[in-house]
Formats: sequence, structure tokens, C-alpha cells
Amino acid sequence: MNESARADIIRELISWAKTIIFAVILAVFINQVVIVNATVPTGSMENNIMPNDRIVAFRLQYLFQGPKRYDIVVFRYPDDPSQLFVKRVIGLPGETVSIRGGKVYITGADGVEDPVPLEDSFVYNPDPRDFGPYKVPEGCYFMMGDNRYNSLDSRFWDNKYVEKGTILGRVLFKYYPGIKMLYNI
Repeated sequence: MNESARADIIRELISWAKTIIFAVILAVFINQVVIVNATVPTGSMENNIMPNDRIVAFRLQYLFQGPKRYDIVVFRYPDDPSQLFVKRVIGLPGETVSIRGGKVYITGADGVEDPVPLEDSFVYNPDPRDFGPYKVPEGCYFMMGDNRYNSLDSRFWDNKYVEKGTILGRVLFKYYPGIKMLYNI
């Protein structure tokens, strides 16, 4: 093999190496800064997210605004921050959440002091027990699963509230098995 052919092979290998290194750096950047890619291990969010579904959440969603009621979010579990949880935002900062006969009521939303029942057509398996009241501190959120009778959520945690800084992103869609948009649920 002559010098010219060797030089061409080396240039080709360097070109491939640059492309692969760039792709790896881009993938790491996207996974650490733009999205959260997670597997949901339990049935706490049935029927919207099933056990072992793979989901993608958008990390930048709450850069300039806070979570909204009914958002499905990925966050660090308050009782063990090494674990990621996926739940629905139910109570917002300054509100009081009460559960009576399986129905969730909010007090203090938009200055309203009478308990307002939440729309909950997404709930898969209601829990008929009573819980609360829970006064959500400023900068925190009260989370519940959609499969209420089978969800380890704010009602049962030692640290009942999720701080905004521990919310990693809003779930956009599940992609395995099958694709399902979850952004507007």
C-alpha cells in the first residue's frame, strides 16, 4: 500500500472518529440538558402510562414557569432522591388538598376559599379513603398517581411535597411499547 492510500485511510478513520465523538457528545448533552428518558416501573399511572413504558420528559419546560395542575412530571422522590418518580401535579403552592370519598378538593386556588372538586376523568382506579388536608408550601407541589388505589404518592410519603427544583421535566410522550402523546392529558 502506498503512502497516499495510507493517508486516505487515516483521514477516513479520523473523519469517522470525529463523527462518532460528536454524536456521543450531542447525545449526552441532549440527555442531560434537554430530555429525561425513563422507564416507569409501576402501575401507579395506569391507564395513561403502563408498567415498563418508556417515556420522554422535557427538562426545559419549567425553566421560566412553574408546573401546572394536571402536568405529568418526572421528579426526584422526596424520601429518596436517588429514585425518579412519575406522577401528576395535583396541588399547587399555597393550596390545600383534601381527599374525601375518593374525590380531590382544592382550597385556596385563585383565592377561592371554598373547596373545589377537581376534574379527574383520567383517574383509573379511585381510592375511596379520606386523606388530608395537606397545605402545600410555597415552591412545592402535591403529586398523585392516576391509579389512585395503587400509587405511592404524596399522601403516603414522609416528605409530602415535591420542591420545584427536584422536578426534572414534564412528560411529553411514551415511546415504547407504542407511541402515545401525554402532553395534553
